[in-house]
Amino acid sequence: MSETHSSSRQIILDRLKGCVVDAPELPTIDPARVIQFEDRLQQFQDTLASVGGEAHLVNTPSEIREKLQTIEVFQSARRIASTVPDAVTPTVDLATIDDPHALSTLDWTIVRGEFGVAENGAIWIDGKTLPHRVMIFIAQYLAIVISRSDLLNNMHEAYARIGTPDPGFGVFVSGPSKTADIEQSLVLGAHGCRKLQVFLLP
Repeated sequence: MSETHSSSRQIILDRLKGCVVDAPELPTIDPARVIQFEDRLQQFQDTLASVGGEAHLVNTPSEIREKLQTIEVFQSARRIASTVPDAVTPTVDLATIDDPHALSTLDWTIVRGEFGVAENGAIWIDGKTLPHRVMIFIAQYLAIVISRSDLLNNMHEAYARIGTPDPGFGVFVSGPSKTADIEQSLVLGAHGCRKLQVFLLP
């Protein structure tokens, strides 16, 4: 960038910084007026299904493995990353991975979620629990384990629970990857996992 352009850019930025805009106050949210569900568990399962995910009620981590073993694409999986070893033993040692590109051939990723949201079927995943953040996006299939007692009604409750996040990474995951950019035709698994399985422990 030339010195003239750099100077002009700085002048514009300085003017913008000096321009004070009176913004309206953020509204106060009345919790009594936002959506609530009598049966959060059923609502979460229904919403998750509507966005292409599949929920399973299980009582123990071993039941997760049993459920996955009934899925053909899990039976044939060779490269499995798991941060829930009491449910699924990983075949990929994430501690030895220095370059995330080495995870490009992952068949399955199994991780824990912090909580789910009945309103939209989303699950919050804290990046601190992931050795590599790419592992939840690059695997062919994704399974998330959460507790049924950690289901919230709506996103207001979700952000209240997250609070002021620490620097780092966190993400809401809702269903498998989707796109409808081309001719309004919905395609699952275009940019991420082909299918999302959610296991709900007590």
